[in-house]
Amino acid sequence: MRILKHKSIRIVCSLLILISMLFLSSCNEVSAKKIVLADAGWQSIRFHNEVAKLILEHGYDYQVDVINGSTSSTFLGLRQGDIDVYMEVWTQNIPELYQKAIQAGEIKKVSVNFNDNRQGLYVPTYVIKGDPARKIKPMAPDLKSVRDLSKYWHLFKDPSDKNKGRIYGPPTGWAVYKILEQKMKTYGLEKNMNFFAPGSDTALTTSLTKAYEKGEPWVGYYWEPTWVMGKYDMTLLEEPKYNEKVWNKNYGTEFPTMDVVIAVHKDVEKRHPEVIKFLKQYKTSSQLTNEALAYMQEHDADEQEAARWWMKKHMDLWTKWVPKDVAEKVKKKLE
Repeated sequence: MRILKHKSIRIVCSLLILISMLFLSSCNEVSAKKIVLADAGWQSIRFHNEVAKLILEHGYDYQVDVINGSTSSTFLGLRQGDIDVYMEVWTQNIPELYQKAIQAGEIKKVSVNFNDNRQGLYVPTYVIKGDPARKIKPMAPDLKSVRDLSKYWHLFKDPSDKNKGRIYGPPTGWAVYKILEQKMKTYGLEKNMNFFAPGSDTALTTSLTKAYEKGEPWVGYYWEPTWVMGKYDMTLLEEPKYNEKVWNKNYGTEFPTMDVVIAVHKDVEKRHPEVIKFLKQYKTSSQLTNEALAYMQEHDADEQEAARWWMKKHMDLWTKWVPKDVAEKVKKKLE
C-alpha cells in the first residue's frame, strides 16, 4: 500500500511539473508574440498604428501595445528597444538623430510609408478656378506662384492693416516659421504683405476653415497629410524646383519632400521576421492618409474606426502586404 501511495504521489507531482512547464511555455510564447508601437502625438501616426495593429493582432496573433510620448522620447525608446516599431519617422525633422541611430545599428529602416508629403503656401482652389457649384467666380485666375501673391495682395487684405495683404504662417515656435519668414524676404513679399503667426495650429486651421466655408480668399502655410487636405480642395502655390544650394542660401525653392519611413529596433528582425516581411510591404501615400484623416473629421471617428473604414475601402492595397491566410483572418475581423 505504501508503495502504491508513493507511486501515486510521484505521478501527481510529475503531472504538476508538466502542467507548470506547459503553462510557463505558453506564457513565454505569449510574451514573445508582442509588438510595441510608438505614438508620437499626431493623427496620421495614430491612424497607421491602428492599421498595423489590426493586421498584427488579427492576422498574426500578436499582442500590440502602444507607448505615447514626444518625438524625442519615443524615438529614444525605439533606439533603446522599449519600442519595436515606429510607423512614421519624419526623417528630415530629426536628421541627426535618425542618421546617428542608423549608423550605430540601433534601428533599421524597413520601408518608406510615404514620400509625397508636401508643405508650403496654399490657397483654396476656388480662388484661382472658381466654384460654379457654390456660385464662386475666379478671384485670381493668373495666380500660380508664391511670387504672384504681390499682384493680388488686395485680395488677401490684412484685417489689421488695410494697406497690406495677410499671409497666415505657422506658430512662431515651429521651426518652419523662420524658413517662411526668410521666404517672405527672398520673394519680395514684405513690401505689400504681412506675415501673420497664429497662436497655435488650431488657430491656423480655424482661419482656413472659416474662410473656406464662406468661400472667401485665404492664403497661408499648410502641409499634408492632414484632414484639411483630405476634405478641402487646396492648391499649393508654385516655387522654383528644390535646389540644395539655393535652399541653404535663402530658402528660395520649394520645400524638399522627405521620406517618412517605417523603422524598427535592431532586434525585431531576429525575433519577429514575419513582422518585418509585412512592414517591408507597407506603403501608402499622403493622399491615402489624407483620406483617412478627413473621414475622422467628417464622421467624428477615432483612429480605430478610421482604420477599419479605410481597410474595407482599400482591400486591394493592404491585402498585398501580407500572405493570403493572414489577409483572410483580418477580413473576417473587419466583417
